[in-house]
Amino acid sequence: MKVAKTGNEAMAEAMRQINPDVVAAYPITPATEIVMIFSQFVADGLVDTEYLAAESEHSAMSACIGSSEAGARVMTSTSSQGLALMYEMLYVASGLRLPIIVAEVNRALSSPINIHGDHSDTMGARDSGWIQIFSENSQEAYDNLIQAVCIAEKARLPVMVSTDGFIISHCMEVIDMISDGEVKKFVGEYKPERYLLDIKRPYSCGALDLQDYYFEHKRQEAEAMINSKNIILGVAAEFEKSFGRKYGFFEEYRLSDADVAIVCLGSTAGTTKFVVDKMRQHGIKVGLLKPRIYRPFPYAEIAKVLSKVKSIAVLDRSDTFSSYAGPLFTEITSCLYTAGVNVKAVNYIYGLGGRDIGIENIEYVFKELLKISEGKYAANIVNYLGVRE
Repeated sequence: MKVAKTGNEAMAEAMRQINPDVVAAYPITPATEIVMIFSQFVADGLVDTEYLAAESEHSAMSACIGSSEAGARVMTSTSSQGLALMYEMLYVASGLRLPIIVAEVNRALSSPINIHGDHSDTMGARDSGWIQIFSENSQEAYDNLIQAVCIAEKARLPVMVSTDGFIISHCMEVIDMISDGEVKKFVGEYKPERYLLDIKRPYSCGALDLQDYYFEHKRQEAEAMINSKNIILGVAAEFEKSFGRKYGFFEEYRLSDADVAIVCLGSTAGTTKFVVDKMRQHGIKVGLLKPRIYRPFPYAEIAKVLSKVKSIAVLDRSDTFSSYAGPLFTEITSCLYTAGVNVKAVNYIYGLGGRDIGIENIEYVFKELLKISEGKYAANIVNYLGVRE
């Protein structure tokens, strides 16, 4: 069924169809609408969910952890400072191997205060042990959130599904919604392996873990992230078989014969696709790699597809303030190096605080890449695109 929905509405509708047992949340722009719309579903009796209006995002994630340990299917939503306030509990959730789902709307972190979209909040949590899925548009946000439930419960790891604040969260697009019955069938009934309310099989959780076993337990968590790669692809295959839409670790757009390529996350991929098509009409072989899964990072697969091009530009909508490069660039170049792939790479930090990135910006990057591919020297490895300097 084709309907017009904003990114926030699409994620709220997916949550309604999933019908989680518990949603605990505290509102924050630009993610407020997701739980606001969902709370209306609760009030109207359209879901069986226990909705908890927490007093902070830290409390919201704490309630999610307690509910998940009790055996509930749990979801929440947040953004920016809200996600940052959850950081302590994000590590608890992943360490306890709880399949909690967060609908995360990407927004800049303070200071200065900014309510618009960049990836600094999600990137700040990239090493917290959560599977991370990036969405280009409302359709992907909807599809990714449905798949996230199955991924989390099979991997026994929490999953964060993100969209770009305001760019996707508040912009309306036509999406193809799946019927309520089909979504219910796809996600199935949640049957936790163990839970605190099972009095016949009591166990301890969150116990003190010192030098004797902490390392081993973190190693198990790392192994779960490694194993989640096959789970992610398996769920994607089931989703394609059921609904016809194909997903993987990343999307290759006109990349197979490209001389140069841009690598970027989220909504910027849509603008890049437009520019790729435009330049292709003039016989210029450019392409795009759009990572969808950022955690677990598909390093081997990315190195393989990028080995075909002469030069790449990695676009980061966040900065590490490391004096070196953005987070996506460091991981892309690391995987190329370890795979022995010699591809010239440059980094562009862009769009911080929601600053627009336009067609002319993407065209500029491709033109610079073409110069590099012809053997010309890149003046700077790290560049700031669209900033007044």
